[in-house]
Amino acid sequence: MATAIPKITLSSSRDIPFNRLVLSQSNVRRVKSGLSIEELARDIERRGLLQSLNVRPVLDGEGAETGTYEVPAGGRRFRALELLVKQKKLAKTAPVPCVVREAGSAILAEDDSLAENVQRVALHPLDQFRAFRDMLEKGMSEEEIAAAFFVAPTVVKQRLRLMTVSDKLLEIYEQDGMKLEQLMAFSISDDHARQEQVWNIVSQSHNREPYVIRRMLTEKTVRASDARARFVGLEAYIVAGGHVMRDLFEADDGGWLQDPAILDRLVMEKLQEAAEQVRAEGWKWVETALSFPWGHTRQFAEIDGTEVPLADEETARLEVLHTEQETIEAEYAQADEYPDEVDARLGEIEQAILALEERPLAFDPADMARAGAFVSLASDGTLQVERGFVLPEDMPIEPEEVDDAGGADGYDHAAYDGRDERIADDDGDAGGEGNTISPDVDPDEEDGTKPLPDRLFTELTAWRTLALRDAFASNPHIALTELLHTLVRDVYWQTPGADCLEAYVREISLPVHSPDMPGSLPVHALRQRNEGWKHDLPDDEDALWRWIDGLDDASRMALLAHCLSFGVNALYERMPAYGAVSQRSVTERLKRADRLASALSLDLVEAGWQPTVENYFGRVTKARILQAVREARGDEAADRIAHLKKPDMAREAERLLDGSGWLPEALRTVGLADQAQVETVTAGGDMEAIAAE
Repeated sequence: MATAIPKITLSSSRDIPFNRLVLSQSNVRRVKSGLSIEELARDIERRGLLQSLNVRPVLDGEGAETGTYEVPAGGRRFRALELLVKQKKLAKTAPVPCVVREAGSAILAEDDSLAENVQRVALHPLDQFRAFRDMLEKGMSEEEIAAAFFVAPTVVKQRLRLMTVSDKLLEIYEQDGMKLEQLMAFSISDDHARQEQVWNIVSQSHNREPYVIRRMLTEKTVRASDARARFVGLEAYIVAGGHVMRDLFEADDGGWLQDPAILDRLVMEKLQEAAEQVRAEGWKWVETALSFPWGHTRQFAEIDGTEVPLADEETARLEVLHTEQETIEAEYAQADEYPDEVDARLGEIEQAILALEERPLAFDPADMARAGAFVSLASDGTLQVERGFVLPEDMPIEPEEVDDAGGADGYDHAAYDGRDERIADDDGDAGGEGNTISPDVDPDEEDGTKPLPDRLFTELTAWRTLALRDAFASNPHIALTELLHTLVRDVYWQTPGADCLEAYVREISLPVHSPDMPGSLPVHALRQRNEGWKHDLPDDEDALWRWIDGLDDASRMALLAHCLSFGVNALYERMPAYGAVSQRSVTERLKRADRLASALSLDLVEAGWQPTVENYFGRVTKARILQAVREARGDEAADRIAHLKKPDMAREAERLLDGSGWLPEALRTVGLADQAQVETVTAGGDMEAIAAE
């Protein structure tokens, strides 16, 4: 005979006047969290009570019901109703829906209170998104939705942004196939096909971090902080039909421009307009480019210009700015730091003063008729115009003066032939110590980690040379040490010259370099420093001597370091056999450059170099690519791309090593390199996801 299943009986429910309810001491909620009582009261005022209170009759000493009921479950709702009564928005006797537990129940009041708070599931974010979407479609605005649920409008915008995500990915998220942070990362793009493609890739990897998804979705875009975007302006780009991707969940620095072709066209059009304006000044020629190679003016002569004097109103404006600056500095002389608004104002004043003091140059029309200008985009997104350059064939021909004294300068010694190497060895040995890489190719390594190609090695060391010059010019102490070291070697190890002081600086040209170098941080710093000194130098040689003599020691040291920096040479070159300079001399040069880099703590990562397909990975063997990934991200990351063809492997390596701080051996600084390697490996070990990219 089958046993009958016992039936349960639910507690009765009825309306009880509010003034007959009291808060139970058995309520387990003690700590405030979530919505405040005030917010809950406003919500009840708007929509009414959505959930009944759980109550029990209060008994007297003899066990009889008193007509009052305690509330063990629903305490926050009770307090919100109590607040509405105090605000006279709810009558004291207003009926409150209650579920009444019978007196003497075996279920403890604390049990009910705990169950109500524990046995509930928070709304799934996807359900919240769908609810917001339905409310939006039914006429509510984003602000109204935010006000109804006491959240910031940004939260509503973020949830509604999920409307751009593929339904397939929403379904995967609903089935717990991905995390909310990953889903939000996909909302940066509205290309559903690309979203699903990226998910297919990352779902097979251990690294599914949101930043990886964002990076893959934006890899063919241009950051809004890019110099080209700042030059053109987002508004002009959008008007031209360009689209901008924004990330509502993370700081995106202005977003990503999805149409690089439109951006580049606008940049060139704007540069051409600027070039026409410059050409209208009277120049013979004007060259325009996004950027010119480093040293592009080397073959040109320069014509002199004179600074345009300040107009009366500009002079008056400058005096007012200086007075205001001095007043503010005097007022806060004893303060540890300026208030934010004062600091901002001082910055504005400094910029205004700089704009007035940096005077444009005026040129003789006759000189302009044979000279030209270069118009390009500066690394900070501003227009860069370089005026006053003359091709050698356009220079006026002057009669040559011949002196029978012997040398071209009239002194009895041979003219300098441009050779500065004092160590000559015809064996062409390229060996050495330190971090230099032997250029000799071992046939057994043809398909492995063979030495870097000569041109790539030269490009890398050109980058390093510029960064080394910038660091050198910023450190007068090291600059003076290097100068004295050179002079002492000349005095004690070589025969001194017959001139007054035969110490010279010969600027070393860098004709071979990677495309990214002209817009790099070292180039920008060197150019700014050079223009600053050039602006201050007097024209006359005697006046120059007096001007230098009158400089304070700090300025003299800074000028010395700047001038010496032009002669810094850390460049690798493949020398022909039996040439004037041997390969061993180049190796010695690189060893001395290593010493200088160590003294300056030169860090090419801080200088802005990072490996790309163009400047490294596309130029080396697959074995070297894997070696780089292994050093930066670990064995697992390298193994995951080992099966790829070289072009795909190079692209993946660029993506994997973005932000890793990895440097090829030719760019590492002894001491710093070991420390950086430890930090990279440690970071890779702590972040398993990175190693699995």
